[in-house]
Amino acid sequence: MSAVTIDERRYRLLLGRTLPVVIETQEEYERMLGAVEELMDKDDAEITAEEGRLLKLLAMLVEDYEDRHYALPKSSPHKMLKYLLEETGLKPRDLWPVIGSKSRVSEILSGRRSISKEQAKKLAAFFRTPIELFL
Repeated sequence: MSAVTIDERRYRLLLGRTLPVVIETQEEYERMLGAVEELMDKDDAEITAEEGRLLKLLAMLVEDYEDRHYALPKSSPHKMLKYLLEETGLKPRDLWPVIGSKSRVSEILSGRRSISKEQAKKLAAFFRTPIELFL
């Protein structure tokens, strides 16, 4: 994997405008999140290498803050799955193609069957969450 060459002057200007910091306050969090959203609103073809690097940096800062302040409560995998279904407005039938069958989804949601590693991977991709929620 080769590193993308960035223009240091352009990157320095972006950093100066954005002023990324280790996020310690809600205000800093909202400012960094706004900068992330601004960059993500651009088409992929329009994002420069410097903006891509800045986006990665900001995403790491935001993720770190969220992990420290908005950590998900520990819960059993099947309860977490129920919660995610409820929060996203999905129904158990929406999981049939992900998990494999109606009966398997029913067994997992009732707690009678645990979630396999392969199913956890698929669920994590489907909900765009860490796999650890389902293990």
